[in-house]
Amino acid sequence: MMWVAILSAAAAMVFLARLFILKAEMKRAVRQLHLLNQGETGKKIDVAFLDRDMVALAEAINGQIDLTRQADAEKKRTEHELKQAISNISDDIRTPMTSILGYIQLIEEEHLSEDKKKEYTQIVRKGALRLKTLLEDFFELSIIESPDYALGMDQITLNELVIECLAGFYEAFNKRQIEPAIHMPEGEISILGDASAVNRVIENLLTNAIRYTSGDVAIVLEKTSSSVRLTIRNPAPHVRQADLMVMFERFYKADPTRRENGTGLGLSIAKSLMSKMNGSLIAELQGNELSMICEWKVAGTSQ
Repeated sequence: MMWVAILSAAAAMVFLARLFILKAEMKRAVRQLHLLNQGETGKKIDVAFLDRDMVALAEAINGQIDLTRQADAEKKRTEHELKQAISNISDDIRTPMTSILGYIQLIEEEHLSEDKKKEYTQIVRKGALRLKTLLEDFFELSIIESPDYALGMDQITLNELVIECLAGFYEAFNKRQIEPAIHMPEGEISILGDASAVNRVIENLLTNAIRYTSGDVAIVLEKTSSSVRLTIRNPAPHVRQADLMVMFERFYKADPTRRENGTGLGLSIAKSLMSKMNGSLIAELQGNELSMICEWKVAGTSQ
């Protein structure tokens, strides 16, 4: 009986010692969390007593710390993008607005000739149209990027849609003296998407190519066993590899002339629409040639 009592006492002492150590370890973890929350340290929780449950708890807490840091980083990135977007749209609005107000003052002058009034009126109209386009594009992008915005997905004959879009750009190609090189396979090429959205994507990419090309424009449609790819390619000596990382951001303008000619939202809109259709839009640069590549996965293949 004595040995039983001794063993029981020893077991109780071991249990109490373990309990004491665990309690001390929990207090240590609380202190570490307090320092972390106060910003006095960036170190995550560590344990000195290698108890399985205590280690598991520390790992769970550290996992939550990682998630919190990721959320904070995403929040800061979003806030930065919003501030940048507001700054950019403010700049893009301010320039034509200042011009419009200046020319309106000139038009109101009594000694101004009728020819000059007509000339200044045209300038005012051009500036107002640019403002209208900018605000419409910004509003459209905001709607497209909303989580609630959904597209109707139907079977679309892509080669027919591409030809229709190209026909609508006949005057634009002619004005720039561009002879587009069109490469399409024979037969029907179908994708699953929203016809209006696909049309807008193609229009935006063609507009971008025509506006900033230093030569001709190539349009290539191809189908593989797993995907359908539409590539719009043009020489772009002003674009660098570093530009590809930010090319689809709002108001991005690698070429300074884009501030006068475009809103800098066309590629963002195209990228967002492709994402909504479970497709992709990427930019590639080979030498001085820029390629915008739209890709739709064929039904039954992995995304």
